Amino acid sequence: MSPQQFRDISWNGLWKQNPGLAQLLGLCPILAISTTMVYAVSLGIATVLVMTVANLAVSGLRNFVPYEIRIPVFILIIAALVTMVDLAFNAYFHDLYLVLGIFIPLIVTNCIVLARVEAYAAKNDPLTSTVDGIMMGIGLVWVLALLGGLRELLGAGTLFSGIEMIIPGASAWSVFGDDYPGFLIAILPPGAFFALGVLIAVFNVINARLAARARRQPPPTAPAPATRAEGDGEAVAAG
Repeated sequence: MSPQQFRDISWNGLWKQNPGLAQLLGLCPILAISTTMVYAVSLGIATVLVMTVANLAVSGLRNFVPYEIRIPVFILIIAALVTMVDLAFNAYFHDLYLVLGIFIPLIVTNCIVLARVEAYAAKNDPLTSTVDGIMMGIGLVWVLALLGGLRELLGAGTLFSGIEMIIPGASAWSVFGDDYPGFLIAILPPGAFFALGVLIAVFNVINARLAARARRQPPPTAPAPATRAEGDGEAVAAG
């Protein structure tokens, strides 16, 4: 994989084709579990693990799976990986597992994972497919972190609430102090739609400004061709 190909895959996953802001995939878990930054990032990391290994497995098996049954086979692979992640969360982060609940098993039907498996991993080599899965997953994670942090900050005035479920002894950071009354709608479902709408609007504004800046830049100038006289002079000098 060339450096340019790596940059293109990274740019697509992190920004240009971001699953949460550009493709608008997997909105159910994005909106439902993003009440705090810790919960949102935890589900995002679980999705990254599944997406990365699923892309690698599907890319390696793509020449052995008949085209007619590819979707059931892809879902079977994803379901096996989700089961492993689900059991790992239950074993090592049991309190967090109870909070995330059904949303970890629902990664099986998450259209983000299935879309990348079908659109990219089934058509490319294992290395680029693995990188694509990682970058698409990281693109989802930063959106979840920003959305969860924004909702938690406005709704409760804290950040990293629930971190003690992952790091024993750690505690949430109270940004606005204990007297902050909270903004209830931010942590309710309507607040998720409002916050995601704001993020999408900012995303579109940034893309519009980047496109306008690219249009204002002059095209690269091509080197002028050598004239006949210059070519004859070079030939005489060489002789």
